[in-house]
Amino acid sequence: MSASPCPTPVQSEESANERGSITVVGLDLFGLVFALFFFAWSLSPSLLPRDWLFQGIISGVTSVSGYGAGLLLAFPLRRWVEPLVFWCTQQRRFQVVADTIGIVLALSTVVATLLVAGNWQRDIDTLMGMPPMVTVAYLRTGVVSVAIFVTVPGLSRGLRRAARWIARLLSERLRVPPAVAHASAPVVVAVAVAAVVNEVILTGSSEAARRVFGAQNNGTQPGVVQPFEAERSGSPESASRWETLGLQGRSFVAGGVGPAELAKINGGRAQVPVRVYAGLESAPDTAARVRLILDELDRTRAWDRRILVVAGATGTGWINPVAAESIELMYNGDSAIAAMQYSFLPSWISFLVDRSAATAVGDALITAIHQRWSEMPEDRRPRLVVYGESLGSQSAEAAYGDLSDLRRSVDGALFVGPPNSNRLWRDVEDRRDPGTTEVLPTYAGGLVVRFASNRNNLAVLGTNSPHAITEPWLQPRVLYLQHASDPIVWWSPELLWSRPDWLAEAPGDDRIGAMRWYPIVTFWQVTADLTRAQSQPPGYGHNYDDLIPYALAAVAAPPGWTAADTQRVSQTLEADAPNRSR
Repeated sequence: MSASPCPTPVQSEESANERGSITVVGLDLFGLVFALFFFAWSLSPSLLPRDWLFQGIISGVTSVSGYGAGLLLAFPLRRWVEPLVFWCTQQRRFQVVADTIGIVLALSTVVATLLVAGNWQRDIDTLMGMPPMVTVAYLRTGVVSVAIFVTVPGLSRGLRRAARWIARLLSERLRVPPAVAHASAPVVVAVAVAAVVNEVILTGSSEAARRVFGAQNNGTQPGVVQPFEAERSGSPESASRWETLGLQGRSFVAGGVGPAELAKINGGRAQVPVRVYAGLESAPDTAARVRLILDELDRTRAWDRRILVVAGATGTGWINPVAAESIELMYNGDSAIAAMQYSFLPSWISFLVDRSAATAVGDALITAIHQRWSEMPEDRRPRLVVYGESLGSQSAEAAYGDLSDLRRSVDGALFVGPPNSNRLWRDVEDRRDPGTTEVLPTYAGGLVVRFASNRNNLAVLGTNSPHAITEPWLQPRVLYLQHASDPIVWWSPELLWSRPDWLAEAPGDDRIGAMRWYPIVTFWQVTADLTRAQSQPPGYGHNYDDLIPYALAAVAAPPGWTAADTQRVSQTLEADAPNRSR
């Protein structure tokens, strides 16, 4: 009788536990294959440009996700197919060959995809008018990704060893039946890991973020000084005290163009624009802060101005100075803007964790102001406009049940870079006219609400490509600004498992056509893009500064306003852009 060509060796307990898994350099074959696929997909272009370090982190995390998905999905193969070829996995020669082939194929895949990805990143840089990166330098991405990827399987092995040690302890020391001990040990480890993640990592990170950004909120930006004009919150006459307004609130009430400069730009007599603001520390709760805002509007005689804008703040309490100054330039200071802080976390963090606070504050503030405004005689009350950018748009939308309710309640509305979870925005998008795109839809022929990504989309009459709108735009007008490359607009948990319409249709003007949807991977890509959404040049990502003056002129311009007037405002703001920070 001949000997078996692949004799079964004596196995240790650990190898016996991993019996039946084909490995390459100690990594599960199926998991590694999925990890490589996810790595390659993660390098495909996303909405915004990424440098090599940032991309390395994204690809490393995505590869780990792919490895886990491979282990899960390959379970049937491991259970019923691998045993048929298990005899070969026990041969050392086979393992050496498998390791060699696996290493060569893995390195080839990594290098080839990195070179292609580098070219894609150059295309995105060029599209957005940024200096193109050097493709070869992008190879450093692979080093970062591999470092992240190899760390996780090492932790996994450590957890498995810990589970086996606990099982032996239960069985040998505490006399627990072996079957119960081996079943209980993984549960003990899982509970311990969950406790560490929840109590140490998540809670610790959240508290650390609140401490860091809370401290920032108590600061004041360089060059910002307390206003002494009675028309401003934070002034000596104001009950909304300067030290309670927060970092962004202080910048808001102290900023803007003064009446002398307004008169020089526009001609004629100008007024000090009213800016009313309440910070998180200005009053003990939301209701009290709303009452404070109303008191400030009364004190500053804001109801006597030609226009009153209720502005939804972003996560940090920021009001875009481009929007505020556009209104004040259009009305030569005969304006009032009211806003209220609900958080001090950066926008991308607030977007993920503070959305409920944004909607609650927006609903309370707008409802209270509208109630007071609606009690005034129609011929004496100011024009009422709502404005919100980013999470501020969700805050501003929150007071209205639907589009009709919004238009019945205000004289105009501008929402900039609305998050995908905005209820009114989502409803209009889902009911867009057949044949129009999600990136830039048409609703009811553009009669009452419109979408724009550039100035060409703001035409009121005639062909409005790609809308092909021929209907007039009725008052009061509602306008959404959204870029095809803005991750705040397009991020959604559904990216994990479903391809959205905006990735199934032709790209907009500011996104390259090479972007594709991949399960799980695209979700992580767009999530990572959130952190850099606001740092892009005007016209890309979440930067709408070049379009906001034209958008506000479209929905809230005073009578007799002309295109030349809008151009003058835009040029004034552009000249001052180096002095502003986002």
